[in-house]
Amino acid sequence: MYTAQGTIEKSHLLAQHQPLVRRIALQMMAKLPASVELDDLIQAGMLGLLDASSRYQDNRGAQFETFVSQRIRGAMLDELRAADWGSRGLRQSARGIEKAIQALGHKLGRSPTEGEIARELKMDIEAYQSLLQEIQGCQLLYVEDFSKDDADNAFLDSHSQDARKDRRSSDDPLEQLLESGFRHQLVDAISALPERDQLLLNLYYEEELNLREIGAILEVSQSRVCQLHSQAISRLRAKLKDLL
Repeated sequence: MYTAQGTIEKSHLLAQHQPLVRRIALQMMAKLPASVELDDLIQAGMLGLLDASSRYQDNRGAQFETFVSQRIRGAMLDELRAADWGSRGLRQSARGIEKAIQALGHKLGRSPTEGEIARELKMDIEAYQSLLQEIQGCQLLYVEDFSKDDADNAFLDSHSQDARKDRRSSDDPLEQLLESGFRHQLVDAISALPERDQLLLNLYYEEELNLREIGAILEVSQSRVCQLHSQAISRLRAKLKDLL
């Protein structure tokens, strides 16, 4: 719908795309611990939707759904960051898995198996799988990855700083990484993962299937999909550390 001036009617777009907020929130919930409330994400996403509807200019050429999806996700991420949903202990556990995967990869010359990672961490397989379940909200990149205070993550900070030297504008870390060749290194890292990890990431991030649907394809339970997802992200971070 358009106004008399030929611009898109914002109230119509707002009503039409409200279900998008819930869909994005549900997608994000699959990667977050149980302590995060769906309603909180939806509320933050609605604020992002309102902000997007007021800022969008249809003469810029960007489709509204693409534009608003970015704003909604950004608002939800801001809410999560403010709430600090991931404890320091959980993040340290996630990094411990990454270190074990990286060390074993260097030693074995291949991606380690689940059992090998558990032994490297001096855990039995059940305890390791339980830990994977706990860190199911681990992300590919953390805000802390760009901090110089953590030597374990200096590879991302250094890469971001190198990119900044060659650029004239944005200080946005994600934009810096993408423009510095990070996108190509990410593709290389994914292609080096075991086949099942590649399939899982494709189903989740490209096909946007939910955990139940992915579990049906892989013939495992939803909780097992969470474990495999956590392990795949840890493997991916370890690969990126080597590449970067």
